[in-house]
Amino acid sequence: MPKLSSLTLAMRLRGQMVHNAFEQAIAKLANELKEHKTLTELDLGSNNQISARGGEALAEALKVNNTLIKLDLSGNQICDIGCEALAEALKINSTLTKLDLAMSQISKRGCEALAEALKVNSTLTQIYLNDNKIFDRGVEALAEALKVNNTLTKLDLAMNQISERGGEALAEALKVNSTLTQLHLAGNQICGRGGEALAEALKVNSTLTQLRLGRNEISDRGCEALAEALKVNNALTQLHLKGNRISDRGGEALAEALKVNSTLTQLDLAENEIAERGGEALAEALKVNNTLTKLYLAENRITERGGEALAEALKVNNTLTQLYLKFNKISDRIDEALAEALKVNTTRTQPDICKTY
Repeated sequence: MPKLSSLTLAMRLRGQMVHNAFEQAIAKLANELKEHKTLTELDLGSNNQISARGGEALAEALKVNNTLIKLDLSGNQICDIGCEALAEALKINSTLTKLDLAMSQISKRGCEALAEALKVNSTLTQIYLNDNKIFDRGVEALAEALKVNNTLTKLDLAMNQISERGGEALAEALKVNSTLTQLHLAGNQICGRGGEALAEALKVNSTLTQLRLGRNEISDRGCEALAEALKVNNALTQLHLKGNRISDRGGEALAEALKVNSTLTQLDLAENEIAERGGEALAEALKVNNTLTKLYLAENRITERGGEALAEALKVNNTLTQLYLKFNKISDRIDEALAEALKVNTTRTQPDICKTY
């Protein structure tokens, strides 16, 4: 008989009686975890039923369990009390590698406890804290932990009301941290100053490969700083700057960086304010860049001239496989020009995935 290694538990019903029953079930499950020797993945996400009490029970189990490697508690009501209990467990647990606490009603207090745990924990590689309310103080605590932690590779802090102060704290951590490869900060308020700080960190950091800064009010100021960093950084492969009020000025700066950068493969500039000038500049960059494979320019202000320039670039560029131009100021004529460019370029291995819709 096969042994159980993965368990997903979901409760779709609502009501106090259901909630109480589910709490009792979680308490029993936590007790079983103390002795279970085969379960490696436990998915309790999106239940909205597990409270701080359930978090505490699971935390006690983690102190003695030595097989679980993935725990998903996202979308529940773990709150700070439950988070603090889990943090204490992480100080002694030596097997858990992934912890998902997204949308768990955690504030700076719970985050500070997790940060302390990360200073001593040596197995956790991924932690998801997106869609909580950890604010700058919580992020500053995490940043201090990142200066000494040497196992975490992915940190998701999207949608946490983090300002430029939190961005600056994370930037300082990135200057010394040598293990983090993915940092997600979308939907915060990092702003231009925070973007500049992160850019400075990218000049010396050699491990971060993905930086997600979508909808952070980065503006041209932050974008220009990031562009300068891309000229010397040789680790970053994905940069997401969607919805950041970047205009032609920022687009031109990034274009100059793309002419010399040799590692970036994905650049997301969708939902910005890039127009004709920025489109033409990016097109010129594509003529010489030989690493970028995906360029997102949907929902900008690129006109016919910018579209024509991009079509000309595709005649010589042999690495770009996906180009998104949906909702710009271009006509069907540009679609035809892009299609013609792909016919001319015979070095492209996937000539049919350049998308303008």
